[in-house]
Amino acid sequence: MVTMPRPLHATRFATARWLVLAPHADDETLGAGALIAETAAAGRFAGTIYLTDGAGSHDEGGPWLARLRRREAALAGRRLAGRDAPPPVFLDWSDAHPHPAGSDEWHRTMQVLATLIRTRGVDAIAVTGAQEPHCDHSAFHTLARAAIRCARRSVAMFDYRVWTDPATPPARTTIRTRALSPGRRRHALMAHRSQTSALYGPGFRVARAAWRMPASDVLHLNGVRDAR
Repeated sequence: MVTMPRPLHATRFATARWLVLAPHADDETLGAGALIAETAAAGRFAGTIYLTDGAGSHDEGGPWLARLRRREAALAGRRLAGRDAPPPVFLDWSDAHPHPAGSDEWHRTMQVLATLIRTRGVDAIAVTGAQEPHCDHSAFHTLARAAIRCARRSVAMFDYRVWTDPATPPARTTIRTRALSPGRRRHALMAHRSQTSALYGPGFRVARAAWRMPASDVLHLNGVRDAR
């Protein structure tokens, strides 16, 4: 039996300090933009962490594109969370080339993420689901789970979905954010000009159909890690 999502503000997670993990700059808006806005308004937003540097999204990418995407992510963050939005953090993996789980680089990144969870007092994390078809999306899910264990905090882990097949069943426990005001999520997505226009040459484009984003986010509880 599928239960309806409960409003975030009516659950115990309303008082959690939330961290959003996005594989790429634009995923935060597509999948968790309403969560960012709601938690920031409540003073409960710990920031956004990006897995990849974004340099590989275009045919002629490179360091210049990575710098551009940092600026775009910061602007999108301000449009969602306000002028005092925490600066985005990039873990700088290469696009579509995730490090194998258990490798030295994977462990190094996992430790960095665990440290951020501890130092920012994070109680809940939103990350892309394990079923997402893009390798970076599923890799960040696996990395997040390991970082939560390493952080030794009681942290709830929620999935948000960007490209998952709609037929994927919901989790047993789901929550829904408040609705964003009309146009606000689109305004944030347009901050990612490299991903929504042809200004910077051939490369990835967010499909126009994906611009029609819902006003609220649905988050799927993946588990709660108790501190040891």
